[in-house]
Amino acid sequence: MKIIAIKDVFIRTRITHGFSQRELARRAKLSHSYVSLIERGDKTIGPASAKRLSEALQIPMDQLFQIR
Repeated sequence: MKIIAIKDVFIRTRITHGFSQRELARRAKLSHSYVSLIERGDKTIGPASAKRLSEALQIPMDQLFQIR
């Protein structure tokens, strides 16, 4: 099972909230480089990280991520 970001939704949601990648990473307690890799689609996401990002962006996980 792989969890990946729905890139256009993820980026649009981050920008709509007014967050830079660094700010989102800080709020989700993740590294900036990890958020960058997620947005580019170069990295899969663990369930705990997906939860932290969805909480920071205040949007349900199933709207930000897909399971493959």
